Amino acid sequence: MSSDFEGYEQDFAVLTAEITGRIGKVPKLLGDEKKQMVANVEKQLEEARELLEQMELEVREIPPQSRGMYSSRMRSYKQEMGKLEADFKRSRIAYSDEVRNELLGDDGNSSENQRAHLLDNTERLERSSRRLEAGYQIAVETEQIGQEMLENLSQDREKIQRSRERLRETDANLGKSSRILTGMLRRIIQNRILIVILAIIIFFTILMAIYFSVKRN
Repeated sequence: MSSDFEGYEQDFAVLTAEITGRIGKVPKLLGDEKKQMVANVEKQLEEARELLEQMELEVREIPPQSRGMYSSRMRSYKQEMGKLEADFKRSRIAYSDEVRNELLGDDGNSSENQRAHLLDNTERLERSSRRLEAGYQIAVETEQIGQEMLENLSQDREKIQRSRERLRETDANLGKSSRILTGMLRRIIQNRILIVILAIIIFFTILMAIYFSVKRN
């Protein structure tokens, strides 16, 4: 999984470098050439978003103990993506103002006012976008924490089950040991009883022998 993530990282780095270079060229171009450049940047930005989505999916598949590092890198890539989109918006605003001035013949002051208004709106949209992104990040982190908790609970459950199995095995072994000890004790008692009986028989035999011996004399 991490090798796929690193492959997407390399593609993202190359793509963002190309986007940065093209965004810087937009204000310097004119006419159809500028339109084509804007279209190319829009297409590449969409490709970059798709790469980020793929990277996000890869991060979710990485084990929790290794996921933190990749999540941190994802946050930096998202910030970089947000900066690129903001730069492109500013570039497009400048491009739109230029086209509008060419078509309507607006004077410089009107263009500047409109541009300032558009920039203000853009900043508001960017702030809203950042808040949404922060909310999304919190949701992702919460989901990750939930997954880690579920995994920990699953591991604890397995440990408890293994402990129960060991207890059952211990109980079974204790039962076998108890039966063995009981059998040994029974045999010991039987042997002692036999010894006592033999001792009594021998004692009476000796007494009878002494008695008959004395009687003859």
